[in-house]
Amino acid sequence: MVGNQVSEVIDLPADLLAIDDSTDARYWASVQRVVDLAEEKGRAADGIPLLASLVVAHPEWPVRAGAVRLLAAHHAGDPAADTAVAAATHDTVDWVAFTALKVITEHRIAAAVPDLIRISGWPSNFTRPDWARKPVGCGAALTKRALIAIFGTRDPAELRRLEDEYFTDMRARVDAVRTRPRRNDDVVLVPAGPAIIGADEQPDAFRMAQDDTTLRAVDVPAFFIDRTTVTNARYREFLEEVGDSGEFDHPDQPLGGSHRPAHWHDPRFNAPELPVVGIDWYDAYAFAKWAGGALPSEVEWEKAARGVDGRRFPWGEDWDPDRVNYVERSFGQAVADLDSLEALLVTIEQGENPAVPVLAADALPEGASPYGVLQMSGNVWELTRTNFYTGEDMDPFFRGRHPLDFMNRKEAFHVLRGGTFTSPPACLTTFYRGKDLITDRHMEVGFRCVYEGNNS
Repeated sequence: MVGNQVSEVIDLPADLLAIDDSTDARYWASVQRVVDLAEEKGRAADGIPLLASLVVAHPEWPVRAGAVRLLAAHHAGDPAADTAVAAATHDTVDWVAFTALKVITEHRIAAAVPDLIRISGWPSNFTRPDWARKPVGCGAALTKRALIAIFGTRDPAELRRLEDEYFTDMRARVDAVRTRPRRNDDVVLVPAGPAIIGADEQPDAFRMAQDDTTLRAVDVPAFFIDRTTVTNARYREFLEEVGDSGEFDHPDQPLGGSHRPAHWHDPRFNAPELPVVGIDWYDAYAFAKWAGGALPSEVEWEKAARGVDGRRFPWGEDWDPDRVNYVERSFGQAVADLDSLEALLVTIEQGENPAVPVLAADALPEGASPYGVLQMSGNVWELTRTNFYTGEDMDPFFRGRHPLDFMNRKEAFHVLRGGTFTSPPACLTTFYRGKDLITDRHMEVGFRCVYEGNNS
């Protein structure tokens, strides 16, 4: 359930920011002067953006509370005004939230229902005589009163009917998003059923740690997965259609960010048939949502790569360099251990070496997984929606912060799978887990999407 937020905040004029806090009396007098001036400027319909901006952006809470009262008094029923009043229920200062709750009750502002239910729970529950609850405070009492006022009854059964009626449209909108048509027919069905996940491995000559994955059997619901990684051609369609609208962005999308790939103008990476690279986790999230799908979990990814027999590589148990694009193919030189690998990797040059780092997304079909999914080993690492440390879905909360502020936070690292054109064989198994910072954009990293499947 999504609450209300003011979508656009305008710059506040200087005369509405002039507060004298030298004494208590002067403070409150200057607050009243600002509120009176705000009423003068915001009384007409074209003043709603100003009042809404005062509600969310003024540094002094009494002014925010005053703006809430003005919006309700002059503009109750206007969608933008009601949104701002509802958003004020989540103000960090109690009296701003209390003011919003009072005017919502007075004007029965129905738009606030999702915000109120997030605070107090469903009225059909808390009005039941047998409903146990924590001790009530002012905010909870005001919230419950507002909900009763909006729905017009205290009868639990009638409230349940009215709740269902109220949220019918919202559920339809949510379902429409969830059932957004899949924008790719080149997909493979991975049937429901068990899968062998993880391995019991020891480091080899490349000293790649393998102790972070447990060998286990997991039951996986059915899903569809892109047969190939997302290509530049597909990604261009997304950019051209979506632009900077932000329609499909994650709520934590970095401020001012663009979805254009970092290597969009490097001829080695930008041909239409190549996997898109130079994107971060937020870019991949937005594309997947636009495409009617999601990023795969690492369990989904591993089942699609491995099938049900626990194989080491997508094509089978034995290593076969002819089936995969990895460090020796892309650089044209053999490596035997970690030292020789790193000596080769430091020869990389922007725009030059390796001359042909990645292959077309549908190349090397002989390396397909048991389900026919291509390049689940090598070519480019693949992003997942799984947090590297917790194994849960990513839930970032870093908006407005610099990567230096969170680069050591476990919440900021997602799982990478499959290895890439700079990887040795140790990283190319179906179970090897890589990780990356959520905002990093690498030439070695791409992604593919998954979509809801038929579990019958």
